[in-house]
This record gives sequence, structure tokens and C-alpha cells, in this order.
Amino acid sequence: MEYPAGIRLARSRLDLSGAAGFHPAGLPGYNAKMSETPPARKLFGTDGIRGKANAAPMDAATALRLGQAAGSYFNRGNHRHRVVIGKDTRLSGYMLEPALTAGFIGAGMDVVLVGPLPTPAIALLTRSLRADLGVMISASHNPYEDNGIKLFGPDGLKLTDDQEAEIEALMAGDLAASLVPPARLGRASRLEDAPGRYIEAAKASFPRGQTLDGLRIVVDCAHGAGYRVAPTVLWELGAEVIPIGVAPDGFNINKAVGSTAPAALAIMVRERQAHLGIALDGDADRLVLVDEAGQVIDGDQILALIARSWHAQGRLTGGAVVATVMSNMGLERFLAARGLGLLRTAVGDRYVGEKMREAGCNLGGEQSGHVIMPEFGTTGDGLIAALQVLSVLVEEKRPASEVLRCFAPLPQRLVNVRYAGASPLGKPVVAQAIAAEEAALGARGRVLIRPSGTEPVIRVMAEAEEETLVEGVVGRLADLIKAEARAA
Repeated sequence: MEYPAGIRLARSRLDLSGAAGFHPAGLPGYNAKMSETPPARKLFGTDGIRGKANAAPMDAATALRLGQAAGSYFNRGNHRHRVVIGKDTRLSGYMLEPALTAGFIGAGMDVVLVGPLPTPAIALLTRSLRADLGVMISASHNPYEDNGIKLFGPDGLKLTDDQEAEIEALMAGDLAASLVPPARLGRASRLEDAPGRYIEAAKASFPRGQTLDGLRIVVDCAHGAGYRVAPTVLWELGAEVIPIGVAPDGFNINKAVGSTAPAALAIMVRERQAHLGIALDGDADRLVLVDEAGQVIDGDQILALIARSWHAQGRLTGGAVVATVMSNMGLERFLAARGLGLLRTAVGDRYVGEKMREAGCNLGGEQSGHVIMPEFGTTGDGLIAALQVLSVLVEEKRPASEVLRCFAPLPQRLVNVRYAGASPLGKPVVAQAIAAEEAALGARGRVLIRPSGTEPVIRVMAEAEEETLVEGVVGRLADLIKAEARAA
């Protein structure tokens, strides 16, 4: 990849390949008390289908059937049907992309291939090209061994639980009847100007009259889908850009770089005396930031900053921000002090998006860094969210360390407990222990327990005003769940 002269690739004195990974405290969590139960699905999880590459369900055979089933599901009417397929930089994308393409062509859909692009770009292109369906091949922040498939409807929105359940049912049945005769087979083509379309859309989200002139920005693209477009957007808006994580080789996506490992970014920001560091994940739909002192800023602080700015401008709608059950209580208090509410949802950016549309809100997201702004797109967009933050920095002319810390977060701790076989959450002793810890905390805090939607892991999180309370609750529950998992 050739970058413009103003974009300087980072050359560090330090070996960043071994930089310790850092996981923000707010990785997706689950409120065990949430009553809404999605339709039973075996393949689809909290964000599409995900798994180990070249093993079911992330194998070519399943991808072929998914293309056939989703193509049949969205093949409605007499027009030429079209699907847009993008991917990140994983080696296994070269296996899944042609399998999906074959499935869609067999279902009578024309396929538009756009290559490595951020997930929000696929959502944008699905609408822009008047496609019937959009597909992103990515496992987001997971290592290269994993991959995933996310589907978008013609409106650019992620599919609902009900739609995913219907597609699963089609995949489980006889798909022969849904395949079209030879004369109606689809065709495949490549859209060469796809990156340019997204670059211009991202630049258009930045306020007119502002530039990034004089700002030195380190952008970490996680060797992922944003490795070309993100540095280009920042440079064309006027910044001095220092990119890292922009040399994908099929194996290094998210490896010691990106939003789940911002230690490398923090080192580079301090070393190059940058004004801000931006870390995207593998498919560039979320971000974390690093201030000039190397301190990490999570999604809750980003939501707080944008909410404050938009509220002052009269742009914030719905009188609230939408976030998940994992967002820190400090964010809730920050918003309340300004007469704004915090509406919580189950974990998953599509649940956030659904609540935003229901409540008429134009800002929502997750602590992990998804930020949804319908004014600019239908799904989380790490780059465009970063541009909104940069706009505030330009306007206020103060260091990032002063601008980006909007509130003091309450102590919060998350522990991931891996298990094999049946989930230990179904055991009465575990449920009783959770209830007892909740009762002991009372109004001083909360407990959130959630099985991951993408791997055999149970996330144990607690939040309270005192660090010792948090450590005790999480330690006791995690130890119990580990013991029960071993005994299963």
C-alpha cells in the first residue's frame, strides 16, 4: 500500500510485536435479568455467525449454504437482485468469499465484490448500490484463526433475530428448490471505486470549515479492514498521520495491535508526541482512543463527549443516549447531571440500534467502542466516531487528556471463565450465588453475568463504588463458576 507523502509509517525503536494486549473493562456483557429472549438460533450469535476458520460453521460448505439460503430469502420481486460482499484481511476470507459468491449466484443474485473494507462501508454500499443484501466476512477483534459472517438488509441494518432464525431454518431444509435455472444465475463483478466511496462519505461527516491541520495522529488499523482507508481519510482532512497495523499478511490481524490491544498505540503516541491515538478493531466498526499521555479512553467516555457536544449544539435527539448493560454507571450519572437519560439494552450493537430507532435517539453505542450515529451510517463506525471526537478537540483547542475524560468511572472488573460442555450457568448453585451477591451489593453496585455469543466463555462482571467490593464479588463468582465448569 502506497500512502501519500504526509503519511509516515511508524518506525519504533521498540519491538511492538510483544506489546501486552489490553482489554477495556467493558467487553460485551449480559444482564441476566433481561427478559427479552431472541428466537432459538444455532448458527447466528450476537453478531452474525462466527467460529474457527475451515471448521463448521466457518467452512466453505456452510458458507455456500448460507449464500443459497440468504439469497433465496432476499430474492423477492422481478428485479435483478444484488448482494455486496466485503471482508477483512484474514487468510480464510479467500475461502469464504468464493463459497458465498457461488451460493448467491446459484440463488439468482448478482454479486458485487469490494475486497477489504470496514464493516460500516459494507452497510453504506448496500444502501448506496440499492442492493438487496450486504455481507461482511470478519470476526471483528478475534485472532486470524477465527472468522465470521455478518448480514445487512437492503436498508443497511443488521438483520433481526427473527430474520436470522428464518435463514437458519432455510439452511436446515432442502435448498434444491430455491436454486434458480441456468438462465437466471447471477453474475459476479468487482467494484473498483468502493474504497473511494467510503473515504468521501467519512470525510463528509467532519464539520465543514474545520480541518485537522496541525494535529499529529497515530492510527492503529489492527492490520485489518481499515488499513487503507483510515489513514487516507485523516491525511486528506489535514492531519500528520502515523499509521501502525497497516501491513496485513493474512495472519496478523489484531495481533498485539488494534482496539483490544492499545498498548502498542500508547507507546507510539508517547514516542512520537502525538496529539491523539486512534485504535480500530479488525473490521473497523469500533475504536478506543489514547490521549497524548498514553492513557486509554473507552467507548463510554467517547459517548459522553459526543453527547455533551451534540447536546450543547441542540443536535442530540430523544433526550437520551442508548448503551448496553455493560456501560459504566459513571456515564449514567454524567448524562443525568445534564438532564439526559441512559437507555440500556442487551449486549450487541444491533440491539442498541433497534432501541435508538424506537426511542428516537441519534447517539448510542457500547463501552467496547461501537458508536452508532444514524446521521452518518446504520452501524458502528470507528473512523467516523473518531472524527466526531477530533472535531471537539479542534473546536476546544485543549489537550485530549483534558477533553476526553468526561467522568470518573466506577470501579468495574470483568473476568472471562472458559468452560467445556454444558454451561454452568444452568446450575442452581450458581444462580443462588449470583442472587446473593446482588442482594449484598444492593444500591451500591451491580452484577452482570453473560455467556459469550461467539465462544465457550462466561463473562463475569461487577461494578460498585468501592474497588474491594468489586474484586470480592467477581473473585467469588468466577471461582464458583470455574469449579462448577470443572465438575460438569
